[in-house]
Amino acid sequence: MDTLTTRRKFLSRSALTAASLASLSPVSGAEEGNQQPQFKSPGKPVIITRETGDATVAEAYAMLLQGADTLDAALHVCAGRENDPNDHSVGYGGLPNEDGVVELDASVMHGPTRRAGAVGACQNIRHAGLLAKKVMERSSHVMMVGEGAERFAIAEGFKKEDLFTNDARKIWLLWKENGRGWWGPGIDSPDWKPPVDTPKGAIPKAALMPRHPAPDQAEMVLSEMKRLTALADRMGIPSNLHREAVREILWPTTGTIHVSTLNAAGEMSGATTTSGLAWKIPGRLGDSPIIGAGCYTDQDIGSAGATGNGEENIKVAGAHTIIDMMRQGASPKEAGMEALRRIARNYNNDMTRLRYLDMIYYILRRDGAYAGVSLWSTRGIGSQKKFVIHDGTLRTEPCDYLFEGTTLSIHPF
Repeated sequence: MDTLTTRRKFLSRSALTAASLASLSPVSGAEEGNQQPQFKSPGKPVIITRETGDATVAEAYAMLLQGADTLDAALHVCAGRENDPNDHSVGYGGLPNEDGVVELDASVMHGPTRRAGAVGACQNIRHAGLLAKKVMERSSHVMMVGEGAERFAIAEGFKKEDLFTNDARKIWLLWKENGRGWWGPGIDSPDWKPPVDTPKGAIPKAALMPRHPAPDQAEMVLSEMKRLTALADRMGIPSNLHREAVREILWPTTGTIHVSTLNAAGEMSGATTTSGLAWKIPGRLGDSPIIGAGCYTDQDIGSAGATGNGEENIKVAGAHTIIDMMRQGASPKEAGMEALRRIARNYNNDMTRLRYLDMIYYILRRDGAYAGVSLWSTRGIGSQKKFVIHDGTLRTEPCDYLFEGTTLSIHPF
């Protein structure tokens, strides 16, 4: 092929590339505004999160009324959970990995500046949420993990401390004594089989439609709780810790608190922090530190986050999916339900597997519209899934849900 022919082909390809790039170039502000809904601020702060059992949500709302940054308000709620040794899903007192080491994950997104920060598998630093913010502010990175994240934290003035409390240690010892773990094929593996001692009829074969009534699991669950309680007693675990310890064995905490905030000016932020899946294999990361999965904020649209099985949320990029659905005109509830349906679709709506999964999405749109949605209606024995909203009135509301029923323990009875 001669040089002239080669040059002609190169110029032809260049012209096509230029035309393609031109077709993808940003449109004018007026035209761009027609591509997505325009959400106006409700003119008052709004906060959505999970139940905290403390005053931090009301305090964060007061901060927003006084002009505090939306991310600072969100992290104030997170820090309350990270400081509480009785909250075994976050920070100090969080349940450890299988080796007895507490590993924390967190991510933050700041709407006004459209920045983000995250940390994963971080040890010995209590406030993972604040550390994620520091990664955002004090580095050119978005995510730091493991030992590097810890060194960065200490350099930035964070206190190094042992996060493994005595109560968490006792629960961990009960878990070890019970002899269950996360090794082996996951629920999404073709080789996975439901626990052999799941009673017949526990999983409805035809339960493919939303809101299908779940069979009564009370007798089976109560029997296993009684066995584990007796085991805890023989191990010398204090009676006031029995109920929580047994619950963490049957339904290992997936940890996490997510907070989305909106101020009167329409500025938004989101933060998610967790000690992750209890008894996890060391080094495991869930969805909480993953921007777009456990936390996502778009200043133009809204903010969303999740608690539940992180692996499943990563696979559907849950928080980003929800924001993108709202960008296309879906309501917060519709967007959340679509993300849940995508999780179910990954299992072809197979209830045999879905009954072992759990997910809650916390969704806040820029105009103040909100929703809390869950895969299943209850957790444990009839405990209804709920979320907290504060828009001038602090209250708890029940989650809308995709399936009626209770998440089962993944561990065989």
